[in-house]
Amino acid sequence: MKNLTVRNLPSDVGEALEREKQRRGTSMNQTVIDLLEQGLGVSGVRSNGLARLSGLWTEKQHEEFEAAVAAFGEIDPELWR
Repeated sequence: MKNLTVRNLPSDVGEALEREKQRRGTSMNQTVIDLLEQGLGVSGVRSNGLARLSGLWTEKQHEEFEAAVAAFGEIDPELWR
């Protein structure tokens, strides 16, 4: 087992760690170990955290979004003169 001391931890990182600790209901030490394992891919699959966002839209929401952004895919010839 290794010990680690982190110096000059930015306050926003410390606050985020505290929030994550509360969310998980674990100790700060365990929270940091878990996050390091996850971020380094040691505990299995390395994750960028986006998986939690997948599959949250209904088909109708997806269609509404596609319709709302459709104009962004069009090129205005007047702007390209």
